[in-house]
Amino acid sequence: MAGEMQALTSTDKAAIFLMTLGEASAAQIIKHLGPREVQKIGTAMAGLQNVSREMIKVSIDEFVVDMQKQTPLGIGNDDYIRKVLTDALGEDKAKSMIDRILIGGSTKGLESLKWMDARSVVELIRFEHPQIIAIVLSYLDSDQAAEVLGALPENTRSDLMMRIATMDGVQPAAMKELNDMLEVQLRGGAQGQASGMGGLKCAANILNLVDRSVEAKISEQMSEHDPELAGKIQDLMFTFDNLIDIDDRGIQTLLREVSTDNLVLALKGTDDGIKNKIFKNMSQRAGDMLREDLESRGPVKLSDVETAQKEIIGITRRLAEEGQISLGGAGGEAMV
Repeated sequence: MAGEMQALTSTDKAAIFLMTLGEASAAQIIKHLGPREVQKIGTAMAGLQNVSREMIKVSIDEFVVDMQKQTPLGIGNDDYIRKVLTDALGEDKAKSMIDRILIGGSTKGLESLKWMDARSVVELIRFEHPQIIAIVLSYLDSDQAAEVLGALPENTRSDLMMRIATMDGVQPAAMKELNDMLEVQLRGGAQGQASGMGGLKCAANILNLVDRSVEAKISEQMSEHDPELAGKIQDLMFTFDNLIDIDDRGIQTLLREVSTDNLVLALKGTDDGIKNKIFKNMSQRAGDMLREDLESRGPVKLSDVETAQKEIIGITRRLAEEGQISLGGAGGEAMV
C-alpha cells in the first residue's frame, strides 16, 4: 500500500479527486483549466487502474488540508497580487501571469492558440510579420512553442529566436492589435506597462524543447549573426547532461515522475556521471533492475533517445517552476 501511495504523482491525485466528484462537478472544474492541464489530467484519468480506497482517501485528505489553508477574503490590490504571485511562482513565471491578469487585458485570441495543434497555429501565423510570430511564440507554453517553431520554415527560425531573446516586453496596444487580427473580441487599452513576454529565458526554454538537430542549426545561425546573444541563450539552456547539477533530493523527486522506459532510453549513450547520479538516488533493487534493463536493451534510434531526454527535461523544468526542485548550473538559479 505504501508503494502505491509513493507512486502517485500530484497529477494522479488530482485525477482521482476529480473522478470521485462525478461527471457534472468534474466538468465544472475542468473547464477552468488550461489546455496543458486538461491534457495532463485527462491522461492521468485514462491511466488510472485499481484505485484503492486508501488512494482516494489520501487524495481527498490532501485537498481538504489545502482548502483549509484558504480564506474567502478577496483582495483586489495590484501590489498584493504581484507580490503573492512572484513569491509563489518566481519572478519569471509570475510575470506572464501577472501581465494577463493585470496588464494585458483580454487575450482570448492568443489563449485560443494554446488549444490548437502546432500545424494549425503555423497556418494561422506563417505569413505574418516575424515580430508578430515572435510574440505568439513567446506567449505559448515552451513545449507548444517548440513544436510550432519546428514546423515553421527553417530559414526563419534563427531570426525568430533572436527576436524573442531581444524582446523587451510588449505594449498592451500591440497585444490588442494582435487579438484584433485573430478576430477575437477583447478588452484593454493602449496605455499601460509593457508585458514581460519574450527575453533570453523564453528563447532558451523554447530551444530546449525543439529537436536537437533543429536546435543545433538555429544555434549555429544565431552564433554567426550575433555570437554574444547566442552565447547568453546557451548559458540559460538546460540540457540532459545538466541533471548532474541537481541535488540528490531533486533527482529523487524527478525519478518519481519519470517512467522506467523513458529513463532507460534517455540513459542510452550518456556518460557514467549521469548514470551514477541516477543509480545513487534509487533503491538497490530499483538500481539493479535499471542496470539490467540498460544492458538487455539493444541498439536504439538516436531520435528515440533524444525524445525521451526531451520529455525528462520538460518534466524537470515543470518541477523547477513548481518549486519542487532547483536546477542549479546552466538554466538554473544560484542558491544562497
